[in-house]
Amino acid sequence: MEKRKGVITMNGNPLTLVGKEIKVGDKASDFKALTKDLKPFGLGDMEGKIKLISVVPSIDTKVCDLQTMRFNEEASKLKDTVVITISMDLPFALDRYCASKGIDNAITLSDHREASFGIAYGFLIEELRLLSRGVVVIDENNIVRYVEYVDEITKHPDYDKALEEVNKLI
Repeated sequence: MEKRKGVITMNGNPLTLVGKEIKVGDKASDFKALTKDLKPFGLGDMEGKIKLISVVPSIDTKVCDLQTMRFNEEASKLKDTVVITISMDLPFALDRYCASKGIDNAITLSDHREASFGIAYGFLIEELRLLSRGVVVIDENNIVRYVEYVDEITKHPDYDKALEEVNKLI
């Protein structure tokens, strides 16, 4: 399995990403994650839709919370687009979080079981078994149109650039 050392940091400390780096123009890989209701969910569940996937290390941290809230708010404005937040948090934690924060426009997914998304999209942090921070935009034909691996996971992604790419597809 491919490993990319030192491409991201956490508080300045280099970390290793597991899985192949995805690039614009790649065919999006299928993955299997769990909804907060413990139901399997993958790329095929969003067939024919534009997909904005917000990747966060843990829903219970400040930056991840703000990222999830921002994309949930934007989701209501994006026609024919599915907005997803994915992390390694357990489905029960995601359910609790969504209920307490009113997350109702975006889908939250847990990759904890197999790290299927993390490995397929190159976001799995080897040292922590968490997902790195980033954003992936996939068109209705499952072609990657935008990808950001945030180089310092304590920083925010480029929200405006990700949303600009989604709006080009609408």
